Amino acid sequence: MQKQCPECGNKIIGREDKKFCSDYCRNAYNNKINRDSKNLIRNTNNRLRKNYKTLSELNESGKTKVTRAKLLNNNFDFNFFTSIYTTKTGNTYYYVYDQGYLPLDNDYYLLIKKDG
Repeated sequence: MQKQCPECGNKIIGREDKKFCSDYCRNAYNNKINRDSKNLIRNTNNRLRKNYKTLSELNESGKTKVTRAKLLNNNFDFNFFTSIYTTKTGNTYYYVYDQGYLPLDNDYYLLIKKDG
């Protein structure tokens, strides 16, 4: 019985357990299957990268205070962060890798950089 390549339909020549006729077909097939999940991951990482860049640029000294409007003007998206840290006093810091922010009163945010 001759096997056919699931990508292009050509006859498969070679080892009995071979599934594709070429590396090109194997890669094309797997890229089609993984396209949706890869797009989600790529888009999320791009958004995190942009948020990180914004926090880094606005927080050159390692600790600064900015308005919500300034963050939004720099296309910051508050829905994307990598971790949350709540202190013993109940303050909740949101982090994008080592760059963090703490919501304050009157639409201000404290930007900090985590040591180490």
